Amino acid sequence: MADISANTIVSVRHYRNKLLADWHRPGYHFAIPDGNGTPGDPNGAFYADGRYHLMYLYANEETGAFHWGHISSIDLLHWRNHPDALTAEDGDHGCFSGGAFVDDDSTAYLTFWKYDSKDRSLDNGGIALAFSRPPYDHWERIYPIAVKGSHKYWGTTDIVTNGIVEHIGCADPSNIWKQDDYYYMQTGNKPVLDNYGREPDSEENYKGDWTELFRSKDLVNWEFVHRFYHNPHPCADWPDASEDDMCPSFLRLPDRRSGGHLTDKWLQLFISHNKGAQYYIGALQGETFIPKEHGRFSWADNTCFAPEALIDNKNRQIGWFWLQDNPEDDYNRFAWSGVYGLPREFWYDGGLRMAPIDELTRLQYNPQTFSVGRCHGTLPLSVKNGLSFRLQAKINPLKARYAGFIVRSDNITAQYTSLYVDIIRSELVMDTTHSGCEGRMLREAAPLSFDDGEMLFIDIFVDNAVIEIFANERQAICRRVYPSSPDTAAGVSVISDGADFGTVNVWEMMPSNPY
Repeated sequence: MADISANTIVSVRHYRNKLLADWHRPGYHFAIPDGNGTPGDPNGAFYADGRYHLMYLYANEETGAFHWGHISSIDLLHWRNHPDALTAEDGDHGCFSGGAFVDDDSTAYLTFWKYDSKDRSLDNGGIALAFSRPPYDHWERIYPIAVKGSHKYWGTTDIVTNGIVEHIGCADPSNIWKQDDYYYMQTGNKPVLDNYGREPDSEENYKGDWTELFRSKDLVNWEFVHRFYHNPHPCADWPDASEDDMCPSFLRLPDRRSGGHLTDKWLQLFISHNKGAQYYIGALQGETFIPKEHGRFSWADNTCFAPEALIDNKNRQIGWFWLQDNPEDDYNRFAWSGVYGLPREFWYDGGLRMAPIDELTRLQYNPQTFSVGRCHGTLPLSVKNGLSFRLQAKINPLKARYAGFIVRSDNITAQYTSLYVDIIRSELVMDTTHSGCEGRMLREAAPLSFDDGEMLFIDIFVDNAVIEIFANERQAICRRVYPSSPDTAAGVSVISDGADFGTVNVWEMMPSNPY
């Protein structure tokens, strides 16, 4: 066995079996294949040459640096591992997040936030690029560095204009897009906000969220243009002065589900580190983004985190989120860390619309149909596999105040998770306050308005520790739960005070992760 010992093979087999036996690990939500995915941002997503490509940030044990792992798929369900796309270089700590772009000649480019060398002997930190061509197995760095970072405050750079110093964000670059004769990318602002905008007497210009805009004609030499957008703060639920804009993804929205025409509305996905993933929808006017609508993907904490998206050959915009509600010290306890929400599709129809990708139906098997009708109270369902399933229901709310389901329930420990629509408050709710023994146990409520007489369409995914609910193609919540008796916490029930559930359809879900 060339260069591989029998002990190595045995160790790999033991590791695989350990992960297969771990109930925390999902079966069909993507989990980091091996190693420590904390931070575990999805990065560098692109579609090219018949494949979907996705990168994931993780801490590599051998180099002690942050790498970008690389996977690809033709169906968004089953993923093939590639060699790491980005690794440590010049004795540095590797890199943090960024985006991807495919040019007209099929060359793919990665934008990323690069560390300086560990001993600071090489002044080479900042925003960097790498490129590759089909089959995108090996990536080559582009030199010099695109935007040189400051040695004083990592993630910032200073630009002097007419003798005035301006502090510029030099972190978490977005994907690249082309317009007229230029390539453009954004950079995130958290390091600038942290160092220049957190104090009460800080300049107003350095408080809150924004991104910087850079452009290039050759993808090698980049120039600062200006601040890409300004938060107009039209109402209270828009980002406040404490929120940053990092991990930006900037793509046009299609006009319908499953593809369609790309509109002139642009979706800016991003995170604020304190309040999680959110979005702007707006117009691109020349070299400036004008936000017109705002929304969130996290409402109680920052569990839904670090969005990344792509446009495929059907004009679908598809995105992922990292779920960072890990159990405490999970990598040392379980020898892995890092889970993503299901890939979801985004489009525009009077507002942002979202739904799980259609491909997930290929994992469904062992269908069950329950005739429920009108429900007053709690009605148990004899779901075959309460640890891994998809459930869909079209509900007539009638005059009910709430309607939904209980999942991962255990009569012995009295633990359960509630998923329901609060009709009176116009909210979609996931309540994990009684879900288990660790993790973030709280009630999360997302706004969900609907018209009088409108039916409620609920789509629920349970995947071991991961629970995800979509409602009316307008809202979704995804979290992780940790029952103290995971094997017996498999009960499913209908809950309502008078809604008509008609029939409820449930499918077992085939695991698509290799282990």
